[in-house]
Amino acid sequence: MLASLTDARTYLFVPGNRPERFEKALDSGADAVVFDLEDAVAQDDKGAARDAIARWFGGADRRNRERVLIRLNEAGSRHFPDDLRLLREACIGQLMLAKAETPDHVRCVLSVVPEAAVLALVETARGVAQVQTLARTPGVVRLVFGTLDYALDLDLDIADSADGLAHAAGALALASRVADLPPPVAGVTLQLDEEPRLLADWAWARRFGFGAKLCIHPRQIAPLHGAMAPDPQAIAWAGRVLAAEAASPGAAQLDGRMIDRPVVLLAQRTLQRAARN
Repeated sequence: MLASLTDARTYLFVPGNRPERFEKALDSGADAVVFDLEDAVAQDDKGAARDAIARWFGGADRRNRERVLIRLNEAGSRHFPDDLRLLREACIGQLMLAKAETPDHVRCVLSVVPEAAVLALVETARGVAQVQTLARTPGVVRLVFGTLDYALDLDLDIADSADGLAHAAGALALASRVADLPPPVAGVTLQLDEEPRLLADWAWARRFGFGAKLCIHPRQIAPLHGAMAPDPQAIAWAGRVLAAEAASPGAAQLDGRMIDRPVVLLAQRTLQRAARN
């Protein structure tokens, strides 16, 4: 198991009112599972979803609890106070905050669960405009890009091209780095039976510096993990780089090229990624 939810590569959503799917989601291979109280749950089913989540947390072992976070409804919704009550009463400290826009949204959570780890779901123009401040807000441990709602907010057509998302994607990646957060989490791919589209979406996000992706179906997990792993040639190259550096620290050469510190760090990062798969 990964040491922390912030290390996760894949976050799989499961509706909070479908408890029969909770264990299946945990067995899917996803690094983390998101019990959803927002978009996947109809307005009249929110209470039943909270009850189902509370029951699951009441009987779950520690290892599974550590892999699960709750996506709350947005701070301005009428459901938000009841979501916070669930966190407090069920002793849940890991959550994804929908439509996070300002530090005040995060502080509302911390006022009820002071030690909460918040993944801030940035999915509006206001959220992107405030993302530098949001990333530095105490309690925020990772940024997540809600691409679909962001496109809706700006009336972007992203069916065939993600170009309209580029500014926001870069903003989230830069804000994460400046705030010393892990690389941000990319949005969902709705096409369940189109693996090429899934992998293309991931490749696009990776070029902007994203390090993980939201998923909506278990069959998206394995292809993503495969795409996230370094290929054998990259692993072999990294091993050769570190061997050359060990043999001649600070003055190593490989294939006729000097090996400077950034190259060594890249090789180390490649082998670390390989070890996670």
